[in-house]
Amino acid sequence: MAITRKEVDHVADLARLELTNEQSEKLTTEMNDILKAMDKLRQLDTEGVSSDTHVLNLSGAFREDEVKPSLAREKALANAPKHNQESFVVPKVI
Repeated sequence: MAITRKEVDHVADLARLELTNEQSEKLTTEMNDILKAMDKLRQLDTEGVSSDTHVLNLSGAFREDEVKPSLAREKALANAPKHNQESFVVPKVI
């Protein structure tokens, strides 16, 4: 499946991007190069390869939750610009 110049221009229009003719041509070529690379990857035999395989042999990434002593609430709030004796007070973000 190849990406056409018309499709690139249509998506650019939807994204409200103003592309020059050169930019449209370059983007069309780059998108098609990406699709060719994906087709090449699709040819690889991945039978028997676990979906969670990683290039690094990580083990024990997760640990058991255990309760440990932490910073006292009064100490944590001591340098806060605003607090309500229980938690930090921050401006509302909408």
